Amino acid sequence: MICCHEYPLAMVDHVGFRKFCAMLQPMFKVVCRNTIRKDILEMHEGQRDKLIKYFANFKNRVVVTSDMWTAGHQKRGYMVVTGHYIDGSWNLKSFLLRFVYVPAPHTSEVICDVLHEVRGEYHLERKISTITLDDCTTNDKAVEDLLDKLDSSSLMLGGKLLHMRCCAHILNLIVKDGLVVFGDGIERGRDSVGYWSATPKRHEKFEKTCRLMNIEYSRRLNLDCKTRWNSTYIMLSIVVLYRDVFYCLSLREMLFNCYPTTADWDFAKEMIVRLK
Repeated sequence: MICCHEYPLAMVDHVGFRKFCAMLQPMFKVVCRNTIRKDILEMHEGQRDKLIKYFANFKNRVVVTSDMWTAGHQKRGYMVVTGHYIDGSWNLKSFLLRFVYVPAPHTSEVICDVLHEVRGEYHLERKISTITLDDCTTNDKAVEDLLDKLDSSSLMLGGKLLHMRCCAHILNLIVKDGLVVFGDGIERGRDSVGYWSATPKRHEKFEKTCRLMNIEYSRRLNLDCKTRWNSTYIMLSIVVLYRDVFYCLSLREMLFNCYPTTADWDFAKEMIVRLK
């Protein structure tokens, strides 16, 4: 349950959860979070060993995908490697092969080493079909380095198809370039949302203004993530609903000086249609 729903390990120490378990079965003893952590790691190791043995006798090709990101709250870099293949019944199967902390800097050598270790650990020496990575120069160099460590005779077309560039990442880059045209307008819209959602007091004032103007506050202001263009679409689609509210507040609030222009509002409506 904890793994499936990503509940915090500390939930086993919560009084309410322990009472709930006791009502279901008084004889059941709820373990502490340290025991849960130990059990989860043992489950992972058991599944990992089964997967290694499975791939040792696997005859087909395996697609490897990988992604790297920096956790916002920890400021640490992590890398995940996943394997995908089609089974005998033509069903797509995916398995987590490696989830690892990657110390900075995230160079091509580091990425290459992780991919190479996974290849050897899971007996994929002659079974890799393609490797899909984000479209950036660091990953290009990492695959070049990896090719030097692989037997080209085991690869399709001698490795010409080994490196696949993530379509979702390419699409994201394309849309981000397109959004540059609307850069200042988006920034004013983003700053407006940021201003009125920065503190509970400001947000309450925004809600109160909606009520006074008989405008239903059906969708909560939502600040976007600059690296995810779909979140920018969601933010803009919400902002245009409250154009009159923002205008009213711009007349009353002296510190609110980022109100979008008329051209910004018109262009935002056009952008929403295209982003959708």
